[in-house]
Amino acid sequence: MNATSLQEQLRLTLRERIHSKKLTGLGLARQTGFEQAYISNFLNRKRSLSLEGMDRVLAAQNLSILDLLSRDEVNKRTSSISISEGDFDNVVLTLPEVAATEPVITREAVQDILKFKKSFLRRLRPAPAGRAAWQRFVLIKVDAQEAASMYPRLLPAATVLIDRHYNLLQPYRRNEPNIYAVRKNRSCTIKYVERDGDHLVLRPHNQTHPVGVLPLGQRNPSDLIVGRVCHVSIET
Repeated sequence: MNATSLQEQLRLTLRERIHSKKLTGLGLARQTGFEQAYISNFLNRKRSLSLEGMDRVLAAQNLSILDLLSRDEVNKRTSSISISEGDFDNVVLTLPEVAATEPVITREAVQDILKFKKSFLRRLRPAPAGRAAWQRFVLIKVDAQEAASMYPRLLPAATVLIDRHYNLLQPYRRNEPNIYAVRKNRSCTIKYVERDGDHLVLRPHNQTHPVGVLPLGQRNPSDLIVGRVCHVSIET
């Protein structure tokens, strides 16, 4: 199911709640902070929602993206992923371009599944901006070029755990810069990140590699930040 289909299902879900008198367009506008005309246009298929707007509506109505899927669709997305057991949760490994752009990782995009202790994942503090509908933790492999730019923090073939609910530019630990996965050309680059006016500055750890710059335009930094790198595994 693509983003357009998800929005249509959200629209149908909201209209059903309005029809059953559990919700009003005015009430939804007040919950989300949108103008009533904006909500009305969405409900009447005259406009679509941005990802941030969709997050606000989902959060206001206590919905998740899985609530918008049919049972068959849910089964399709989860049938190849074993249920977590005991003290561990499953985290999927996927391609960088999928991690950068897809709110939910579908079965077809799962390359592997690794287990992490629930206690570890629960200790990680989020700092989200517009990510209520996004699957929180994903794993990607770091290629040689990315690893070289962040050496020795990263090594070739490293697997990094990304918290996609931490996409704000604020330090996780005092006096220690965060390492972020950042959307670049619809894929991910792994760098230290800071804002300089209307640009994001991407700094490598290895000073022999160049500093990168991404123009923000009308976007917020959180629109380009995929998430914080919160764990690194090195294959031996």
